[in-house]
Amino acid sequence: MIYLATLGFALLLTLALTPLAGMLGRRWGLVDAPGGRRKHKGVIPRTGGLALFGGFFITVLLVAFLPDWLPASAAWFPARNDPNEERRLAALLIGSVYCVGFGLLDDRLNFKSGPQYLIQFGAAVIGFAGLIFIKHVNNPFADGFLFGPDGFPWWIVFPLTVFWFMGMMNTINFLDGASGLVAGVTAVLSAVLALHMIFKAEPPQLSVALLPIALLGTALGFLPFNFARRIFMGSSGSYFLGFVIAVLGIIGGARIAAVMMVVGLPALEVGWLMLTRWRRGVSPGQGGRDHLHFRLLDMGVDERALVVGYWLFCAALGAFTLLIDDRLLKLVALLLVAALGISAFVWASRRATE
Repeated sequence: MIYLATLGFALLLTLALTPLAGMLGRRWGLVDAPGGRRKHKGVIPRTGGLALFGGFFITVLLVAFLPDWLPASAAWFPARNDPNEERRLAALLIGSVYCVGFGLLDDRLNFKSGPQYLIQFGAAVIGFAGLIFIKHVNNPFADGFLFGPDGFPWWIVFPLTVFWFMGMMNTINFLDGASGLVAGVTAVLSAVLALHMIFKAEPPQLSVALLPIALLGTALGFLPFNFARRIFMGSSGSYFLGFVIAVLGIIGGARIAAVMMVVGLPALEVGWLMLTRWRRGVSPGQGGRDHLHFRLLDMGVDERALVVGYWLFCAALGAFTLLIDDRLLKLVALLLVAALGISAFVWASRRATE
């Protein structure tokens, strides 16, 4: 019951906040006009990140503190089994504020890639300080973890965690190029993580599962406006979602494999674009229409069909990771997705130069 209440509250709250975020965007002049790599029509506010942040932040605050404010409600909430859960929750909330704040500055000042990377690094440090780091990764070839029961040595943990946070934040930022694409993929990933935490984790992470459910409701509340091209999430939204996804991939039983199965293709594209841009003598962080979804749109693919197809593709991979327990099979599937993605990138690049 508490899961449905959390989902519904986050959804309705974000539905109410999104028009307000659009009004603020127009008042502050944070809008996108057609031109350059932007092919949309009309002037559209890019402050949707405020609605995403508000819907998620307020919902999580209520979920975290309502049992203390109203002790009679404590029986509705699953018990917390991790003594460090409150510290990690604080890091999640502080990091969310940090990402939205600097994202708004980026929307105003249009930072180059260097300052963006520094912002992402700062977000990773906040997560690490809140005990959100990658210490263990399942061994795909046997039971247990890579590097044994103790996991990675500490000199690997920090750079690996920073790489994960920066990778996810760049993945979401690069993916944000078609109306509803990121919001829909976020909804799919949130549903997969919630189901994984409730039904697949050993032991079940029932209290932590409230977080992806809150994010699911937030994404669904924002999606109708974004899909209809009435508002964009902007850097504030992409920074925020990238950070939260990175956190949820670590806490609650380290669901990194599930995250990579769902967003593996766009994550791979980040590396591909950085490599190809570097080879062309272009800044890896520079915006452009060389993303796969932009190339497909420029070839005449309908934007809504592209976005819905992307959602279905990610949902199919998410269902696979929920239904299949064999680690080696999951690794093989991930490698196949990588091969498919590289083939698609090469094909789209060649078509663009013909």
